Amino acid sequence: MTPTFPDISISTERLVLRAYEEADIPALAEMMNDELVTAWTGVPQPYSLDDARDFITRAAPAERASGRGIVLAVTEFLTQRLVGTVHLQNTDWRIRGTEVGYLTAAWARGEGYASESVQAVCHWLFDDQRFERLELRTAADNTASQQVAQKIGCVSEGVLRNAGIVRSQTEDGRWAEIRTDLLVWSVLPEDLEDLPGSGAGDGGYDAQADFGAYADWR
Repeated sequence: MTPTFPDISISTERLVLRAYEEADIPALAEMMNDELVTAWTGVPQPYSLDDARDFITRAAPAERASGRGIVLAVTEFLTQRLVGTVHLQNTDWRIRGTEVGYLTAAWARGEGYASESVQAVCHWLFDDQRFERLELRTAADNTASQQVAQKIGCVSEGVLRNAGIVRSQTEDGRWAEIRTDLLVWSVLPEDLEDLPGSGAGDGGYDAQADFGAYADWR
């Protein structure tokens, strides 16, 4: 039987990370129609309510059920408003390694939500799931994503030349696909030792799992 991640809920001081729900469809569609999301990911453009519904009801649950990874909606603890997504993908259960992707809604940028949510996932992944490696790939010009990688303790490992595709807006308003180098980062359990948030008691995270539930972006 293929291993799978549990249906998890992770709480930090400001955020709750949980499975997407159908009530999130309008907020997801709004978040994915942002220009920076279009530029740095391969999501459909424009991103419709039907796209959001398909992702929430089919694609995201299938990611966990197949063992490939898990998709987590990131919400504000106080308002329950959707602020972003964290996506574990390309999971290798033999080496206990996986790759993380993340994005933040336009209105929520600059608040440190991406680093807070990804760091909480790192601690859960290493402490609870006993994983040994988390990998991250960022487009060469995506400096905001690279800053998140540095904040959560990632180590730069090298460059995959011409290995990615991003989008650039042309003068007529259309989006054109262009190739880009990808920077490879990784974080190991020992890389988190000097970072804050090592557990629920010190402003870190609290995780609850429901094992009875339903068994690519960057």
